Amino acid sequence: MSLCAAIQMASSPSISANLLEAEKLIAEAVRAGAKLVALPENFPLMGENASDKIKQREQDGVGPIQNFLADVAKKYHVWVVGGTIPLAADDDNKIRAACVVYNAQGQRVARYDKVHLFDVNVPETNEVYRESDTIEAGDQPLLVDTPFGKLGIAICYDLRFPEIIRKMQAQGLQILVVPSAFTAQTGAAHWEVLLRARAIENLCYVIAPNQGGFHKNGRQTFGHSMIIDPWGVVLACQKSGAGFVSADIDLEKLDKIRASFPALQHRRFFTP
Repeated sequence: MSLCAAIQMASSPSISANLLEAEKLIAEAVRAGAKLVALPENFPLMGENASDKIKQREQDGVGPIQNFLADVAKKYHVWVVGGTIPLAADDDNKIRAACVVYNAQGQRVARYDKVHLFDVNVPETNEVYRESDTIEAGDQPLLVDTPFGKLGIAICYDLRFPEIIRKMQAQGLQILVVPSAFTAQTGAAHWEVLLRARAIENLCYVIAPNQGGFHKNGRQTFGHSMIIDPWGVVLACQKSGAGFVSADIDLEKLDKIRASFPALQHRRFFTP
């Protein structure tokens, strides 16, 4: 078994302040025994305007946010799933919302670019989101081998598209990490039910770090960062405010559930 943690933040427009907060929470999680920590979407920057992140974008492999992630992974000897950071895109007016993963030696081992972009009008509110105005979508799922199991990543809105997670599952998915910044309204309606559904239908662990609180841009995020087991049981939940939750990832338990309840073997239709 390995203790893993989901970190919850209410990030601001100040990158330096956000990185200080992230390191503080990572250190606390490591002191509690965590061997892997996962940060939320947009952890280094929740700008006052959607375009703010374009000004702060980094080239792949170079930049202070990426250096920070590598440094804390090495300093605390912990695997870090780096939420999302703004990396350069093909379009100079956009960024890639990239989740980069570092091992306990501070080496980058994987990168996933958010595939599904949040272009919606939230029902019964005046909230309008057009991520495609500033973000260039990725097009490939990611599965990476870790000491804790085969780990896949789905970023926020990706959670609503089970077919991308099925592709990971077909390649051996055991742990799904979902860095997010779910709105208060959509979170209250759908966050837990979607996370538990993805855990249940794929018989996998889900680690879901979320933004949680009020932001200077007027946005409110839902919080309720949680870790869920392959049977859909919520093992831990941080309802509001900055903090973290942790739980053991037990691959023997996962294997026993899959052996005794072989739903994955009973599938009749497959995503191409």
